[in-house]
Formats: sequence, C-alpha cells, structure tokens
Amino acid sequence: MSNVRLNSLSPIDLGEWRWEPFFQVTVECFSALSPKCYPISKDFLAKEASFGGKRNQQKVKTQTWACSTKKLRQLRAACVDVPSSISVFNFLVSPFSSYDLPFFGADFVTLPSGHLLALDFQPVIKEDLLHTEKVWERLIPLYSRWNPLLPSGGSIPVEAESFFSPGFLWSRIPLGDNGEQIISEVLLPAYKDYLSLYLDLVNEADQVSHQRSKLLLQGQNNYLSYRAKKDPARGMLSRFYGNDWTESYIKNILFDL
Repeated sequence: MSNVRLNSLSPIDLGEWRWEPFFQVTVECFSALSPKCYPISKDFLAKEASFGGKRNQQKVKTQTWACSTKKLRQLRAACVDVPSSISVFNFLVSPFSSYDLPFFGADFVTLPSGHLLALDFQPVIKEDLLHTEKVWERLIPLYSRWNPLLPSGGSIPVEAESFFSPGFLWSRIPLGDNGEQIISEVLLPAYKDYLSLYLDLVNEADQVSHQRSKLLLQGQNNYLSYRAKKDPARGMLSRFYGNDWTESYIKNILFDL
C-alpha cells in the first residue's frame, strides 16, 4: 500500500492490512473524478499507539485518506490496524448538497470475534421520493444479487432505520477460510458493483435549486450528527488514543460538515 498517498506529504503504510484490496479499488474508482486532497491536520492523518500489559503489548496504527471532487464534498477512509487482531476500513462519501445524491458508506471491520460488514447508499432524506426512488430502482437489483450470498448481520436499531436504504448489505461472518472466501468472492465484487453504480449516479447528477440544496443540507446534517453521536468505534479509539483525540477525530474528521 505504500504507493498510495494520503496527501502530497504522507504515504499510507499499514503493513499486512486486511482491507487493502478494498482501499485500492476505492482509490482506482474515484480517480476518474480527478480528486483533490481534502485538508486533514497532521495529528489525524496518521496515529500510532501501544496498548495492553507488558507481556501482551500491542501496537495500533490509524491512518486517514481523504479527497474531494467537483460534486463530492468529502471522500474519506479511516483505516485501523492491530496486527492479527483488529482491522478496519471505514469509508464515507459525502456529496455537496447542491447535488441530489445519497451518501456512500462502507464499514468493514475485523475483530477477534469475526467480521462485521456494512455497505449502503445511505439516504439524505429517506422519505423524499424525489431523492430516493430513482436510486433505489437501480440499487435494489444489486442488493438482490449479493445479499442472498451473505450471512445476515441481524437486526438494526429502529432509530437507525431512516439512515439506511432498502439496498443495505449487512453481514456478520466468522473468521477462518470460509469467511475469507466470502470476503473475496462475494463482498469484494459486491463492493465493486456498488461503487460503479455510485460513480454513475455522480456523473449523471445535475445541480439542484438553492431551496432544494438547503433541504438536502439539513438532511446531511441530521445524518452526520447521528453518525457522530452513535459511532461504534468511539470506545475502541478512546482505548487506543484517549477521549480528547477520539472526540475531535469523530466530530471534525469522520463526520464533519
């Protein structure tokens, strides 16, 4: 991964990172949109720490990649790695509110207990058919193709339902060879399909009216505020880097507006 740069100064280097193929596919896909670097302060661009007791001390690395394009305000990937223990690829695309586009969200997490996999086009205003209908009719066929091949992730909180689409892929799979096969033969091609459709939507999107943009901006604020408040990585990151750094990272980098 050393050949992919976070910005003009800092290369990404997480060693044998589990989710590297997904990150590479992401960079290659959005390179077609001529992205520019999104500003991130040095303290959040790359972070390392040690944790655990003297006999079982482990090292964690967290790196952040971010860019923007003409229609997409922020594309950012948060990448976490604890060798042989934890591996995270959290990717979110936030469009400018002047374009009627959903968010693109992927959260792929490897823990000692297994893999947690989430992939979706997350609606800015779910109840607004103008925003959702034309997207869902193209997304649901992809969901119907790939969802039967993934184990279920279980139910999601009722309060979160308005932030997910009918095409939400959500799975929990065990560690081991079977899990690796599902990731390489099902999740990766599904991810490529979702990325490809999203890129099509971006290319097709036209600017909306100022009034419509204000409505979309409010929806984006609601979504990002919810994500920042409920981020499940808060406890893990606080354990690694402390509360102050974690809260600033979540609010100002991961879900900023």
